[in-house]
Order: sequence, then structure tokens, then C-alpha cells
Amino acid sequence: MVVTGPSAVSYRPASATDAEQVAMIHAASWRRFYRGAYSDAFLDGDVETDRRAVWAQRLAAAGDGSVTIMAYVGAETAGFVHVVFDHDERWGALVDNLHVVRDHQRRGIGASLIARAAQAVLDHGTGVSMYLWVLEQNVAAQAFYTAQGGRSVERAMVDPPGGVPARLTGAPAALRYVWPDVCDHFGS
Repeated sequence: MVVTGPSAVSYRPASATDAEQVAMIHAASWRRFYRGAYSDAFLDGDVETDRRAVWAQRLAAAGDGSVTIMAYVGAETAGFVHVVFDHDERWGALVDNLHVVRDHQRRGIGASLIARAAQAVLDHGTGVSMYLWVLEQNVAAQAFYTAQGGRSVERAMVDPPGGVPARLTGAPAALRYVWPDVCDHFGS
């Protein structure tokens, strides 16, 4: 485990045993930021079950072209980032999720997680670019990604979670943010 900074934040790769923690952080973040884009019935009901299934599968396949990095403050899980290497021929690696627990936001953990994602792309991907999708309504996340050097290049409609259209409210959109060369923003 690597410990950095005065606030004793530590980072490590996730394992299958972290699936429950990751799923709960992911569900809480969706409940907070995806309300209005995802249906209340889904966010107040099946979202935890859905995220548990997704993360159990992803973390069981760890090392299979992706990495999930956990952040801790002391013994408390503070957030995570999940990166899929070489996901898109044009845009590179996909930062599929980056979530920081509400009580640990605005402490540099998100910035450190995205920098660690960039380093993972350099260490394990075949290219130097990465991208992510952020809900159009999540302006706070957009400001964060812009501050981290990301650039919005495209707007697209959101796919429903688990392919279930009833989990969406209306027709929400997402924005693609890109880092064409992570070395330009995160060093090498």
C-alpha cells in the first residue's frame, strides 16, 4: 500500500473482496448525482443490487484489460477509479467510473485517482489517451474534469443501466471528455 500526503490517503488495486464497498460507493454516487436522469424507482430500489452484480463480475476479472484503484483515508474507503485499457480505437482507455465518497470530496482524492488512472494507462495500455462519459446534468463533475485537463468533445444519449429502458427518466445525455495525451496533463 502506498501512503501519500499529510492526510494519510492510501491507494491500492482493488480485488474481488472489494466488490461490495465499490458497489455501495457507486450506488450512493448515482443516487446523489443521477437523480432526474435515472428513475427514482431504480435509484431508490434496485441500484444496489445492480451495482453489486456489476462490480462482482468486474473485480472477479481483475487484470483482464482493466484496473480498479481504491483510495482510503485511514481504514475508511474514500473512493475508487476503474479504467478499461485500449477500450476505443480513437479515444483510448475508458475511465469507466471515478467516485469519491461525499465526506472525502474536495481533498484532492479525485485528482489523485484520475492521475493514477492516467499512470495506469501509460503502464498497461498501448496508447496515451483516455476518455470518460459524464452526465450532462452533472456540472460539478464537468468542472472537475475540465480542471484536470479534460476537454468535452461529444454529446450522446445515455444507455440505460443494465439495458433496462425503464431505469431512465426521459432521454438524458452524456458528454465525452478526453485527454488525447495523458502526459500533457499528468506527467509521464
